[in-house]
Amino acid sequence: MTTAELSPYWLRDNCPCTECRDPRNGQKLFQITDLPDDLAIAARAELDGHLEVLWSDGHRSRYPAGWLAEEAGEDGRTESGKQLWAAADFAAGLPEAHWDTYLADPAARAAVLAAVRRSGFAVLRGVPAVERQVLAVAETFGYVRVTNYGELFDVRIEPDPNNLAFTSAAITPHTDNPYRDPVPTLQLLHCLENSATGGDSGLVDGFHAAALLRAEAPEHFAVLTRTPVPFVFRDRGTELRADRPLIDVDPLGRIREVRFNNRSIATLRGPAAELDAFYAAYRAFAAITLRPALQLDFRLDRGDCLIFDNVRLLHARTAFAQDGRRHLQGCYADLDSLSSTLTVLERRSAALDELAALFEGEGAGEYLGEAVTMAEHMLQAGALAEATGAGPHLVAAALLHDVGHLSLDKHSHGTLHGRDLMEGRDNRHSHTGADWLARWFGPEVTEPVRLHVAAKRYLCAVEPEYRARLSEASEYTLQVQGGPMSEQEAAAFAAHPGAEDAVAVRRWDDEAKEADAATPDFTHFRPLLAALMR
Repeated sequence: MTTAELSPYWLRDNCPCTECRDPRNGQKLFQITDLPDDLAIAARAELDGHLEVLWSDGHRSRYPAGWLAEEAGEDGRTESGKQLWAAADFAAGLPEAHWDTYLADPAARAAVLAAVRRSGFAVLRGVPAVERQVLAVAETFGYVRVTNYGELFDVRIEPDPNNLAFTSAAITPHTDNPYRDPVPTLQLLHCLENSATGGDSGLVDGFHAAALLRAEAPEHFAVLTRTPVPFVFRDRGTELRADRPLIDVDPLGRIREVRFNNRSIATLRGPAAELDAFYAAYRAFAAITLRPALQLDFRLDRGDCLIFDNVRLLHARTAFAQDGRRHLQGCYADLDSLSSTLTVLERRSAALDELAALFEGEGAGEYLGEAVTMAEHMLQAGALAEATGAGPHLVAAALLHDVGHLSLDKHSHGTLHGRDLMEGRDNRHSHTGADWLARWFGPEVTEPVRLHVAAKRYLCAVEPEYRARLSEASEYTLQVQGGPMSEQEAAAFAAHPGAEDAVAVRRWDDEAKEADAATPDFTHFRPLLAALMR
């Protein structure tokens, strides 16, 4: 990319330096109006995998080359980020997971949340069939949206219902709360009991239906995207109204929301020709949503919890006889929290994959003249910490204490590695490793890593018998790393708040050099690491 192809204000607005962004949270420290009117690139150079820019006002910026090549992203809310579907697409089964697995396995939780974001829904099986449990489900990925129905609502026959949902009547495909602004974007329905005849659930992909309308009758699609529809709800204590189109699109014309609820549409006003056009389009869209090929029917049984996108999927219910009880509890939540949780889970998974690759790759190599590989050494240290009942943060620190010996060039250019230490050059691997791990872990993990070399020097100073037990290789590296601490250095180290944890990691480090020892692999530690990640 040439200088002429770069937009100066865009490039400067995205400067990652600590003068321009807070290093703790990444937020900008300047206003766009703070930049000079004649901003220009004075000079540029590509060095060490980065683009370095000198600006006309004297500021310097440094950008990773990979960042410049990244493609534009989006929030994933429009049809372009979804998998549109018809009922036959789930002939092999619904996207689902068991509640216990969902809670215990971050990968299973990510798969469920990804299904909600991609296909619009997922089902959790085996959720305890107790009152208010639906709130606990929502809280695993976000926050409950309190509405006029309260923090949760009961879907069962009521003696004086303010909504047809609280009767035994059939409910045609619809979205909930279209009269609310903003509308709740997620709905959860948890089945506490379903012994009645009938009462089966149904879903329709409203984005797919809207896309079909656009393909078959683009003029109808256009009418429904530009006509504000008055959605109204009222009862003795509530009066709600939102004027929104049935099909909402983003500025690029992509389908972003569907609001469809015939029970809540109030009187639309306007010229007769516009009303005729609207009702022709409305009827055409409604007919598409009722096509059998689009309707996915299934039954929710005791302990099932359905999570679905309320601004995309239309949900329905068949009528049921009063020969048994049907009781669901529901609540509302929002997609932004679900997407946030999913993104964090995916980010953690990618980080754990990166760590696993280090253990399986370079970690399989020699460990500083010892009888174990580097990965075996770290896995043994983690297992020893775990066996003593150490806290998760110390297990993680023991497991990861020597990552600084590995090639972390992607994030720390010019670092010396394990072979350099054995050649007499201190690679400061404790600091390199701690700094690298700080992208994902807090100081409770990184500080014992940072201090574990200092802990060795400390123990050699205060425990003569400790030094006598060092291996030949460890005695050699002790000298390269500065030798035993002086009396003053040892006193200062002992006063450090992280000294106790660092010494614990050091002792496991020293014991973790047994050839052919049986230890768990990296996969065993993934859940523990995931729970500690920021």
